[in-house]
Amino acid sequence: MKVEIGARVEKEYGQIVKDEISEIEGVEYVFYATGRSNDLFDDKQFGSYGEASIITVIADQACKDDVFEQLFTLCELHTKKSGVVYMSNPIARSTV
Repeated sequence: MKVEIGARVEKEYGQIVKDEISEIEGVEYVFYATGRSNDLFDDKQFGSYGEASIITVIADQACKDDVFEQLFTLCELHTKKSGVVYMSNPIARSTV
């Protein structure tokens, strides 16, 4: 089974995470998009909005803890405390 692991963090982390996380065995897919947010970040480049990356990782359930920890570490959330990382329940696949 697969899980979705995601993050909403400052913009600069999107490409860094994509490059690093995609190298972990068991990671099937890494995607990020950028946008603006007015709720998570102190640094607001556009008036009341700051730039953010929304990161999505699809990974095997067996490596979920390693991926989650790497994502948390790469985004420097242990020191900056500016963002959020989350993980879904296992994703059931269906074939038609």
